[in-house]
Amino acid sequence: MQKTVAIELKVNEAEIRELINEKLDAAIKDVLFTWDINEMAKRTCMSKSFLENEFLDDPRMKILERRKEKGKRYWFYEESLQAMKQIMDSW
Repeated sequence: MQKTVAIELKVNEAEIRELINEKLDAAIKDVLFTWDINEMAKRTCMSKSFLENEFLDDPRMKILERRKEKGKRYWFYEESLQAMKQIMDSW
């Protein structure tokens, strides 16, 4: 004689998404040293023009910008992320 067991599993998608994002952020911090505007736009879900207007012209971000003459611009990941948080907190 076989018994049937029913299992009900409730999943909180928001908590799972948050946990995944935290794990991804931790992994990214271990990997990223610098990022460019394309990577910044992708990871922040913001357009390049919004980043330019709201963040990259700010003096806190300007001092972190690295670039050879007329070359591609880069920002140190950790430092620029903190500067972006400060900028957003001042809105």
